[in-house]
Amino acid sequence: MIQGPEKIPVLVICGPTGSGKTALALSLAEKFSLEIISADSRQVYRRMDIGTAKATRQEQTVVPHHMIDLIDPDQKFSVADFVDQARPLISKIAARGKIPCIVGGTGLYIRALLGGLADLPSSDPELRKQLHQREDNEGPGSLFRELQLVDPNAAAVIHPNNLIRIVRALEVCIVSGRKISELKAEHCFSEQPYRVLKLAPEFPRDELYSRINHRTVQMLSAGLINEVRGLLEDYPAELKAFQTLGYREVLGFLNTEISAEQMLADIQKYTRQYAKRQLTWFRKDAEIIWVDSSMKSGRVMESIDEFLLE
Repeated sequence: MIQGPEKIPVLVICGPTGSGKTALALSLAEKFSLEIISADSRQVYRRMDIGTAKATRQEQTVVPHHMIDLIDPDQKFSVADFVDQARPLISKIAARGKIPCIVGGTGLYIRALLGGLADLPSSDPELRKQLHQREDNEGPGSLFRELQLVDPNAAAVIHPNNLIRIVRALEVCIVSGRKISELKAEHCFSEQPYRVLKLAPEFPRDELYSRINHRTVQMLSAGLINEVRGLLEDYPAELKAFQTLGYREVLGFLNTEISAEQMLADIQKYTRQYAKRQLTWFRKDAEIIWVDSSMKSGRVMESIDEFLLE
């Protein structure tokens, strides 16, 4: 791990979907020699291009892009896989004398990459099955009440209905004998591997939602429906990747469950809701510099210049 002043400088452009992260990165690439590392949990899938808003082929020729088109849609990819592959890329990009630029809206990927993953025990499928069975037998909320007793700090930040996270927290406690909140708190004090500047494009909420609505129309015009049709020729409709935003609505349309108008409205609505959740996530990160959409690019350039000279 690089220490002290020798830490690799890493630029991060994050924020909600539809906020212009790729456009900002491409504009910065006109001045700075950088390579982009995508931090998007769906852009790792091949053939899922339009619905995941990947950079176009032309954009990818302007600036090198990494961590896209890694696996087929029926393959698994975890946050740990992302970290394992992205960290060596950061070192290689820096060794080429370029700036590693992380671009994306998957907050967990970014957090894990920059700060690492807490050293938590591996999952225990049988234990998880038992815990889920207990919830069924004892009634909704029973596991959450238990978590409130054994790890109240974890329970305070987990929604009572989020059974997956509740089960994971109890699983960690049972397997390790330690509270998941304690393990994560200890991890927060660990050495950070990079020197980081985080930027996020900022728009008024109504303008962001308008951009999302417009981009949805563009995606459909660009051939999102045919993209899904092509995938269905090789993969079953039950594929997990089809249950993600945009793809599930198109699938519903192709199955004649909803009309074309309803498909468009649903994608727009659920994308706006997703953007709102992303904003909530990123707003909690005090290190992020929110870049006003009306701000002159020169001020952003100056911030990066100063960061690189530190």
